[in-house]
Amino acid sequence: MDPTLGFILDLDGAEISSWVSRYLWPFTRIAGFFMVMPLFGTRLVTARVRLYLAIFTTVVITPVLPPMPVIEGIGLETMIIIGQQLLIGVALAFALEILMNIFIMSGQLVAMQTGLGMAMMVDPSNGVNVAVVAQWFLIFVNLLFITLNGHLVAIEVIADSFFTMPVGAGSLSGNTLFEIARLAQWMFSAAIVLALPAISAMLVVNIAFGVMARLAPQLNIFAVGFPVTMMLGLIILWITFSGYGDKFSGLLSQAFQFMRSYQI
Repeated sequence: MDPTLGFILDLDGAEISSWVSRYLWPFTRIAGFFMVMPLFGTRLVTARVRLYLAIFTTVVITPVLPPMPVIEGIGLETMIIIGQQLLIGVALAFALEILMNIFIMSGQLVAMQTGLGMAMMVDPSNGVNVAVVAQWFLIFVNLLFITLNGHLVAIEVIADSFFTMPVGAGSLSGNTLFEIARLAQWMFSAAIVLALPAISAMLVVNIAFGVMARLAPQLNIFAVGFPVTMMLGLIILWITFSGYGDKFSGLLSQAFQFMRSYQI
């Protein structure tokens, strides 16, 4: 008789449940994380690729994780824990998704104020029409995210979450869910702060055009102002864009700090 076959036949249900639980619970949390995480959770990455990434990440980090609860069979308790792990993974990645939407919203605000909002294109990652300026900002921050090893830090954060939020200890607390909802406030305020230099500069330009129209009524201010506004908008973008890297780095640190503060 083959000794390998005999070893397989000697396994009992408890050992199989222990092995399955060891990898199942981390996999569900990591899979939920990759469903929403920037770059990996977009339409450009297929579900099969996200599944392979979740499996590979689970196999790599599971040996260093704390012991997982062993639950036999597929019952109500198992379904509840799977739902909890998916919720925690999605919530962890949601902070990073909000971070990317800060720059999309900032680009939309700048485009509308500078007259560049007419140039629209389909965002392939989300399937919606956005301004070209917003798409440019999104590509820029995605490249920065990879350059700053944000994807590696995100995987480190989700690995640490198994120590701060153990499997089977419960779901996210009410205070944590409230703080996640408050991320919308952070998104709007940060987007306005990023777009404020361009908005202020264009306000001054529009005031100047208003004075010109008052002093010279025969001047066709619409025919003159529109191309000048677009040209000045591009110049303002060129001047203010140099500081976006440092701003993204600071916002990324805030997002990771918020992710580490999650509690059950």
